[in-house]
Amino acid sequence: MSATDLIEPVTTIKTTLRPIDRDGLMAFAEKGRNNPGARGTNIVRTEMEGQYRSLSYVGKHTPVVVDEPLHLFGQDTAPAPGEIVLSGLGGCLAVGITAVATWKQVKLSKIEIHMEGDIGNPAAWGAGGALEKKPLEMGFQAIRVKVVIEGDATREQLDEIVKHANYYSPVANTMRNPIPFEISLAD
Repeated sequence: MSATDLIEPVTTIKTTLRPIDRDGLMAFAEKGRNNPGARGTNIVRTEMEGQYRSLSYVGKHTPVVVDEPLHLFGQDTAPAPGEIVLSGLGGCLAVGITAVATWKQVKLSKIEIHMEGDIGNPAAWGAGGALEKKPLEMGFQAIRVKVVIEGDATREQLDEIVKHANYYSPVANTMRNPIPFEISLAD
């Protein structure tokens, strides 16, 4: 018996991501086709703890903690607001990719979304920094997203799933398109 006879063959087992209910997704899509003007409302309440640390309450979930890094006078106990925005974008894209793959009956084994956003704050949150800044000059100036995706489809099919999900992403479209925005003191 040779040494190669003692080596057992290697078997690679790939698991798929936990699926969503395709029938439920198809029923939800039908509702959208029948009522394209339907809207939902997200409700969040944010309370400031002190310094720049805040807690945002969403339904019955554990509060989302937001802070600023030390160099921006925070305690660095949680992600910064811009990082939370990018995490919302990543979550929305992941949901969309999952939905589109489910619709196309592609089983996915991996989705990773890597994001970078270039953001500046020369106006120091409006506290006496660069005073000549206009809204379009502030906030994210560029966002780069790279998607790592694996499943039982060709690279071209996976690319189409990602592009389709991006096109229909509510959060990505919110970031790309100007929307009515109002802020006022509560009664």
